[in-house]
Amino acid sequence: MNISELRESNELVNLFCTLAEIPSPSLQEEKVIEWICNYCKENNLQCETDEYKNVYIKVPATDTTKEPVLLSAHMDVIGDDSPIIAELDGDLIKANNRTLGADDKAGVANALFFAKELNKRTDLAHGGLEILFTRDEESGMSGIKHADFNRISSKYVLVLDSDSLGQCMVAGASYVMADLKVNAPKGGHSGNDIGDKTRENAAKLIADIIAEMPQGVFYSDETTHQVVTSCNLGGICAGDVNVTNVINTDAHATYSIRSSRKDKENELIQTMQDVVDSFNKAHEQTAKATITFTEKMPMFEKNDDEYLPILFETVARKVGLEPEISTFHAGAETHIYANKTNAKGEKFSPYLLGLATVCNMHSAREYVDYKSMLKGQEILQELFLAYNK
Repeated sequence: MNISELRESNELVNLFCTLAEIPSPSLQEEKVIEWICNYCKENNLQCETDEYKNVYIKVPATDTTKEPVLLSAHMDVIGDDSPIIAELDGDLIKANNRTLGADDKAGVANALFFAKELNKRTDLAHGGLEILFTRDEESGMSGIKHADFNRISSKYVLVLDSDSLGQCMVAGASYVMADLKVNAPKGGHSGNDIGDKTRENAAKLIADIIAEMPQGVFYSDETTHQVVTSCNLGGICAGDVNVTNVINTDAHATYSIRSSRKDKENELIQTMQDVVDSFNKAHEQTAKATITFTEKMPMFEKNDDEYLPILFETVARKVGLEPEISTFHAGAETHIYANKTNAKGEKFSPYLLGLATVCNMHSAREYVDYKSMLKGQEILQELFLAYNK
């Protein structure tokens, strides 16, 4: 079977390929937004955009005693605006030596196809379906940060952006940047002044501090052995590698801190601050170190509500998949939802779901297993039915 035959025989695959072939780099999603809005109009789906051009789709409830659920995916992709041609290699859909954009067009396609099919049904009593397609997830998450959550009534949010079929991620790590600086103000000549003990070298001093700092896994879950809190040295800058006759006065290093537990994040931050405070006490006459912590992304902490993960686990097994209920040590739009409330003032309960297997994402070797996407649609349908029982 070639790609044309597959697209003719399967509507979901064709929908995915059509979306993938519309280039939509971050903040250049206008064409795919227009296409989605036209698709909704052709299929009698309620669709509107906000001032930031995020897309909101709604399938009204047929039973107002039940609660709606929100599906979320992002429309932007890694890559430029050059042409994309979907190709078939066995069960794998690839692009013509460039990024395919299955992250997250696979999520968009699954949500859009499901909404179209649900909207045609008159036999199912359900609490309604809401969909939010966002812009600019890849470069800055500005789309979700500009979303109008007062348009959303759902408490449960299924973010369709995991890269492996059958995953349900219940927590994700924050990202805090630590900015370490050392100043040894005297400086001097590496020959004439080297014997002066009041002239310390900032490059050497920052190396001493770094040697005392945590690096790598700071805390992991004893049961799952998954990383909960980590610290990673990003880079070091001091002096000039081509200039050796200067006693350096300034040095700079950066760290990334990731954690899915606030108490462990706070413990790590305090540990790093203690190292700096100890250094300053030992060098109070000759140098000073400072460290600042800036939250770049809030954490997505696991909540006590087990309803959706248990439901997902049951449904996945029903369709023949072994579910993976776990956490992830990175960021996604779940993190924003987890710290926001809906139109009713309820705190969102978000989960990151895998409805397709996407490999080598963000690279020219990216591909999606189209059969996994079909199985993902089956999971989505069964999950919605179970949710509305």
